[in-house]
Amino acid sequence: MKIAIVGAGIVGVTTAYELASDGHEVTVFEQRSAVAEEASFATAGLLAPHLPSPWALPGFGPRLRLMGAHATMRLAGGISRANVGWLLRWRRAARAGSAPAATVERLAQYSQARLKAIASQHELDFEATDGRLVLLRTEEDRARLEPTLQVLRDCGVGLREISAEVARQIEPGLSPEAPLAGVIHLPDAGAGNSRLFAQLLRHGIQAAPGQQDSGVQFAFNTRVERILATPTGVALQGEPDVRRFDAVVLCAGTASAALLAGLGLRLPMVAVHGYSVSAPLREATHAPRASVVDAAQQVAITRLGQRVRIAGGAELGGAVAEHHAPTLQRLYRTLNDWFPGGAQLSSGLQIWRGARPLLPDGAPVVGDSGIPGLWLNIGHGAGGWALACGCARAVADQIAGREPEVSLDGLGWSRF
Repeated sequence: MKIAIVGAGIVGVTTAYELASDGHEVTVFEQRSAVAEEASFATAGLLAPHLPSPWALPGFGPRLRLMGAHATMRLAGGISRANVGWLLRWRRAARAGSAPAATVERLAQYSQARLKAIASQHELDFEATDGRLVLLRTEEDRARLEPTLQVLRDCGVGLREISAEVARQIEPGLSPEAPLAGVIHLPDAGAGNSRLFAQLLRHGIQAAPGQQDSGVQFAFNTRVERILATPTGVALQGEPDVRRFDAVVLCAGTASAALLAGLGLRLPMVAVHGYSVSAPLREATHAPRASVVDAAQQVAITRLGQRVRIAGGAELGGAVAEHHAPTLQRLYRTLNDWFPGGAQLSSGLQIWRGARPLLPDGAPVVGDSGIPGLWLNIGHGAGGWALACGCARAVADQIAGREPEVSLDGLGWSRF
């Protein structure tokens, strides 16, 4: 089949890989000049298990607070009817426990296994690490995490509750002065550089110049203005004629909602922005070996090669908002609480604010759109990197008429 993919983030690139592996003729359209330039650019780097990640699903993190010193989300874009409606739906999902947590967690495990297989087959070095600690400052943090731990146990995730002493054996750089009420050790958890993986994979699958019948075609600096259903195809900015395809797979992140609206499909997706700071390694013995998550602060600290990345924060809307200094200070403070002296914070910093395309139940939409020829792989929120390889393989299987190896129950378009 001749298939178009809209979007070249980590989800779009992995989807292109899987479809090309199945023998399809694939073209990827991307409005930026390279892969992984938007939501995939500088993520926290966390792979499975997904539920302990900051802002994974409603009901699996701190309560939604919009005001005061302990606010968990800022309204950077102001109050609008759409934002208020989305917030109410997120809060209802959190209270009702209606997010498809088990499905998402199993999908993340499947995705990590698929990612490892791809990396091994093609010898991709993407700064991967294994193992994770979830750090609990108080007993209240432990009680709040219990629903997450129960889902992980039910999904067969290996975890153990360990003492502060054992935690510091696993991560010797942890400050001996930092208060630890408890620690959850996830030995099979993974992390790695999402953007680097996307770049390496793109170079491996891209067609050679002048060759149209082998490899994947990437059309950068190309904006898709509309997706068409009859005939199936895409309309590109600056081109008078529609490009026709047998199928289109939408992987366009926050731009997906507008493209779907042009087809009469309404999706309650918003952009929730988060921050990351990537800092040069200062002293390896004082830095994390792998990844840790501060459960109370909803901050992840990940070792990526010779850098340490601190990620967290949540801002609803505000696509062009200035960086929020208090949020960045919270990231620096959290790093210094746990790993003082591990990273160089006076120079060489990469500060990034990126949008997470988030749906009210935190889970993606994967599969058939209900419109012939249009397939969806969108709305992954904080889990784009964690879910990308699994979702890509599942969509490729569906397009081929095969039953995916992993359940997608609760991830269909029909729930909206």
